[in-house]
Amino acid sequence: MQKQWSRGMLMIYLIILVWLVLFKLSFDLSSILTLHRRSINFRPFNSHTSEMVLNFIFFIPFGLLLSVNYKETSLWSKLALVFLFSFTAELLQYTFAIGATDITDLINNTLGGLAGLILYRLSNRFISTQRLDKLIILCGAVLLVFFLGMHLSHWVRRG
Repeated sequence: MQKQWSRGMLMIYLIILVWLVLFKLSFDLSSILTLHRRSINFRPFNSHTSEMVLNFIFFIPFGLLLSVNYKETSLWSKLALVFLFSFTAELLQYTFAIGATDITDLINNTLGGLAGLILYRLSNRFISTQRLDKLIILCGAVLLVFFLGMHLSHWVRRG
């Protein structure tokens, strides 16, 4: 049962992450489907600090949930998956002209995923694997409900 919950949480998280990265959490299809000018930034750390920090933070759960779901997979393989996910998102942003493609995003997303992977390993030294997994799933569920509630209430207020 716990495995189903953790896989479900990973899938929901990835859907929200795609929604966040590609569509900036927008419900407005016209703004999503409107083509924007393509841009690529190959100069790292030439972005706003708050955006860099948020990109880092948003990918920490990816590393945590990968660790919960794929215990036998090496850290480097999980990190490669985080990198490939982020790279694909940046590539899709450019391809469909739905956002700015930025090397800084790729770096911060990957570092955030790495932080989640390391946090899981360090926490596992002090907390049993089963308890840690339950804690991550529970915290993820609570944060998910909070996040969706906040975003939906903001969307409803905007009309």
